Amino acid sequence: MESTIPQRKHVIMYTDGSCLDNGNNGTGGYCALLQTADRQHERIIKGSALNTTNNRMEMTAIIEGLKALKQPCTITLYSDSNITVRAINEWLTGWIRKGFKKVANVDLWKEYLEASKAHEITAIWLKAHNGHPENERVDTIAREEATNAQRQLRQL
Repeated sequence: MESTIPQRKHVIMYTDGSCLDNGNNGTGGYCALLQTADRQHERIIKGSALNTTNNRMEMTAIIEGLKALKQPCTITLYSDSNITVRAINEWLTGWIRKGFKKVANVDLWKEYLEASKAHEITAIWLKAHNGHPENERVDTIAREEATNAQRQLRQL
């Protein structure tokens, strides 16, 4: 008797995080663009936060993008954050083994592990502001989210 293993959907994910006044806990925005492999369907996940950093917003974009998926998928993740891509591809296993000692944003890395466990993820670095249409798109949306959050904060 031959068993059939259901084929996972292939999802392409582009992410970006933005922080105004980065390094000083500014307002931030994030965006994840999810596309089917044939690029016929897409979904945008976006949001903002106060008192954050660019790296936290980048991680939040990835986590929220993963949480939006309804079933286990094979994901090709594109990010212009070299540190995030390297962390996913190279450092995460060691961080786990060492108990996340001296790792920034541990809360988000643990949340990433939980959100990613059902998926097969390949993370690929894209050079920022290099004319890649989807990367430029998520960059624009993430900056808009950060700017809108800053405007709302000033109105308080």
